[in-house]
Amino acid sequence: MITLDDISLLIACHEPTLIPPDARTASAVALVLREEQGEVHVLFVERATRPGDPWSGDIGFPGGKVEAEDEGPQQAAERETREEIGLDLRTGRFLGRLSDITGAHLPVLVSCFIYAVSTTEPFTLSDELSDAFWVPLAELQAPERHIVSPVLFRGETMDRPAIALPVSGKPLLWGITYRLVMEFLRLAGGGER
Repeated sequence: MITLDDISLLIACHEPTLIPPDARTASAVALVLREEQGEVHVLFVERATRPGDPWSGDIGFPGGKVEAEDEGPQQAAERETREEIGLDLRTGRFLGRLSDITGAHLPVLVSCFIYAVSTTEPFTLSDELSDAFWVPLAELQAPERHIVSPVLFRGETMDRPAIALPVSGKPLLWGITYRLVMEFLRLAGGGER
């Protein structure tokens, strides 16, 4: 079973592809890990249902728009995580980052930063979120959880690759977060090649 130390070494060898800022909205998210009883878990958030929000009700990572006062996307990911769930990532261990990605349907540029934390304390959710929960890495790697499913985006139904999470009542993990998870799984040795 892979450990946080294993993941740290694999990420240290990864050279992420960075996309220079452009006209797209710059956003940053945090992929947060913790080890519990020898098993690595990944933190996800469920966005609150809000009219006009393109990510309303979706599963994602804590994060959001890079603001002018942020020193860069990593600081934005840390600030947004603090604001959204009350977790101060500066108390954790920064492991590295994934390659930047752009939205397939929205003009966004997303940077993803990986942290390891030891906290098991409950989160303090902002009104932007309806839940925050941990998923074992092994469940994300399980082939039977990887599906192609119809998803609804801006009134249009599309078939997209997704992960059926092992948490009752949660929507499928798809879109930008799915793409980030797949890159992370490839780095951790459990994703598609």
